[in-house]
Amino acid sequence: MTHLSWTSIVRLGLVQLCLGAIVVLTTSTLNRLMVVELALPAVLPGLLVGLHYAIQITRPNWGYRSDTGGNRTRFIILGMAALASGGFLAAAGFVVMAVSFWAGLALSVLAYVLIGLGVGASGTSLLALLASATHPRRRAAAATITWLMMIFGIAVTATVVGKALDPYSPSLLLKLVALVCGSAVVLTILAVRGIERRAGVIEAPERQPLPFRRGIAEIWAEPRARHFTLFIFLSMVAYFMQELILEPYAGLVFGFTPGQSTQLSGVQNGGVFVGMLTVGIAATGLRIGSLRTWVMAGCGGSALALLLLTTAGQIGMGVALVRPATMALGFFNGMFAVAAIAAMMALAGEGREEREGTRMGLWGASQAIAAGAGGLLGAASVDVARRWIDAPSAFGLVFAVEATLFLVSMVIAEHVIDARRKADFGTAIPGE
Repeated sequence: MTHLSWTSIVRLGLVQLCLGAIVVLTTSTLNRLMVVELALPAVLPGLLVGLHYAIQITRPNWGYRSDTGGNRTRFIILGMAALASGGFLAAAGFVVMAVSFWAGLALSVLAYVLIGLGVGASGTSLLALLASATHPRRRAAAATITWLMMIFGIAVTATVVGKALDPYSPSLLLKLVALVCGSAVVLTILAVRGIERRAGVIEAPERQPLPFRRGIAEIWAEPRARHFTLFIFLSMVAYFMQELILEPYAGLVFGFTPGQSTQLSGVQNGGVFVGMLTVGIAATGLRIGSLRTWVMAGCGGSALALLLLTTAGQIGMGVALVRPATMALGFFNGMFAVAAIAAMMALAGEGREEREGTRMGLWGASQAIAAGAGGLLGAASVDVARRWIDAPSAFGLVFAVEATLFLVSMVIAEHVIDARRKADFGTAIPGE
């Protein structure tokens, strides 16, 4: 087998960029439009986004298919096509909802099912290809590069679409979403073409593969894999609690327009990008800190940024704090995420051999379930709190709970992640 070159890794990163570009429209822009423009309860888009995360429980199966052979490129492309179709149908469902709520809701449910299937098939197959065809010293670096590209796609799409969406109209929304989704499919096909064949990993193994349930059971029996799965779940609940409420917070509390609140999402994801890049440069170039140190710093900083967002809603000039606090939240989220990704890629190659895809699928499923639970918990909590207290206090209460979860995750990280493992994205530690 030929290991992936840096050029091939960057090309695969374009697929992650496309994934992020479509998903940000469905989890941020459409969510905001439902809550503010249609005055729907935040729990409704929370349930829809939670549905697409729940469908990603299939991620271990996609990873298992990658481990037992077959054409991963096919799953990547078909998954992206399903995601793009779901993205456009989600926008169409929102437009229909304004005229006929139940018809629009039915179309939206179908859309978010397709989104979940698309992300699961394409994303997991892509990570499995990276984990199995990338040289061990490049695995974590490859994951970091591709994740940065995904964040870049999210930030650019949120910013550009946010500016283009003002003044808002349903027809303009559909045109912009169709352009993003169509471009993502074309770019994905061009990006993955020929990479898997040249890497020599498309042939199925000669031996009879293990049954799926037995393969999962063997991975779960590995203590490090099991404990890391639990850590991923708890930390990602904290990470995603604000996903569905940040833009409505900006719209309801500070009067942001749809375009302005979408741009705020771009500010946040721009901060994530800078945070990831900062850790990558500091750890790779300067060899500063361990994975555990960076994860704990990211969790602690995220908690402080959330408390700043809470304060912004309680003071008269709070609007001036929203963007800096959102940028800080993204920055520390990025620090946490890139260190967790590095640990994930390093651990994916440990334990039983030829289980990279299954491990990535297991952790991906844990992340997806946590993301859905976190997003839904945040949205539902805001709805309940607003029945008793004003909007700034309701949102602030949820942000404070999220900050607490980050602090709990910081404590857990101290015991779960090996302090000896340097965050240098690929260099092995002697004796491990």
